[in-house]
Amino acid sequence: MNKISIVNRGMTSEEIKQMNLGFDELSLEEGLEIESSDRFSFVALKGNTFIGCSSGLAFKNGENYSGWFFLTDLFVEKEYRSKGLGSRLLKSLEEKVAMVGVKHIWLWTSGYEALKFYQRQDYKKFTEMENWYSDGSSRVGLRKNL
Repeated sequence: MNKISIVNRGMTSEEIKQMNLGFDELSLEEGLEIESSDRFSFVALKGNTFIGCSSGLAFKNGENYSGWFFLTDLFVEKEYRSKGLGSRLLKSLEEKVAMVGVKHIWLWTSGYEALKFYQRQDYKKFTEMENWYSDGSSRVGLRKNL
């Protein structure tokens, strides 16, 4: 009988595949359809130059979206901030995911300005992890019903 050892190293691509198949098998055993996600994105261009984006993941079990969207990215280049572009990018994404049946959106953010921006877009805080960042600031979870 081989002794089980715990090794501190990254997983191989084959090990990651095996783990994911194991999670899928567990979901099926529990009567759930396999989870997957679709990325939705909008890009802001000035001519052919990238100046911002909004992007995130809509999760689904089988062919049905779960109703929740995870906003992973909302970015606007510095010189284009405070001109409504972030709001337009966010609204475009919200409208798109609502069309596929998503009812709620959530995200992580930090910093006073970002928090105020999202609150102006009707996002509400649902959690805060104090001292998350090296400067002592918090990581804040926000959500919105679409």
